[in-house]
Amino acid sequence: MSGNGVDVHTHLAPVLDRVYTVDGPPGLGDPARLERHLDGAGLAGAIVSVPPPYYRQDLTGDDGVAWAAAVNAGLATRIEGYPRLRALAFLPLHDPAAALRAYQGIQDGAWVGVVAGAGGRCPSLADPAFEPLWRALDADGRALMLHPAHSPDHRLADFYLHNLLGNPVETAVAAAQLVLGNVLARHPGLKVVLVHGGGAVPALAGRWARGVETARPGVPEQELGVRDALRRFWVDGLTHDAMMARALVELFGADKVLLGSDWPFPMGADDPAAALNACPALAGAGIAAKAATTNAAAAFGWSGE
Repeated sequence: MSGNGVDVHTHLAPVLDRVYTVDGPPGLGDPARLERHLDGAGLAGAIVSVPPPYYRQDLTGDDGVAWAAAVNAGLATRIEGYPRLRALAFLPLHDPAAALRAYQGIQDGAWVGVVAGAGGRCPSLADPAFEPLWRALDADGRALMLHPAHSPDHRLADFYLHNLLGNPVETAVAAAQLVLGNVLARHPGLKVVLVHGGGAVPALAGRWARGVETARPGVPEQELGVRDALRRFWVDGLTHDAMMARALVELFGADKVLLGSDWPFPMGADDPAAALNACPALAGAGIAAKAATTNAAAAFGWSGE
């Protein structure tokens, strides 16, 4: 094993008994190849989750719970024998009751957290139906990674916009629901991780705060200021842009930035520290090293050691 620290945003396909085909990039079913990525990035370990095609937002109730159990068992099988890899258990967040049941079924220390699809067919995360799940995650201190599901907006069919625009927007919508819906204020132990540099959140934080300040219609009184609430999130540094990487540190805090590559997808990065290190101020402060170690340990309880 070489390197130090953790890449918190990587994907592997689960091993499934049933027939379910997903077209994915090379390596999606190859944990050894993921370990070679870690060697190239100078990292000790990776946190893996299933990619969005496995979210199956068409399945609800018992079917959704059964699918989550199969996917999670399959991911555990995929990484068996690879101690450098730890996994996030999938929750069918598009069905709040099913998500809670799925969560109750993975009370196992082998999981360093959970992952769920933001957006798509998912109801508002401020919906009271989610409160039992938020209470459970709050009490356990187990991190929830929100990864965008496929956007339902038909206008994004052209120009790969479902990914280039839809993914960042779905993340921002989910974050706004948690912030403006006072979910984070009600659950101080709830740990939420946003991927892809927080999506569109950094560009919208000021607008959200202004909406609160001017008491816009439908915006409830905030129990926690918008900027204070945003500092409750962890966020990976996958911005592909040094200027935006600096914005992450300024908005979320240096202690809340993580390393994430989105391996093995083309929109990811071979070197998850690159954007952070491309900014002289962040490189000089050793932000990338902290993101991979101390911050990863705070979010997921694991820094690759």
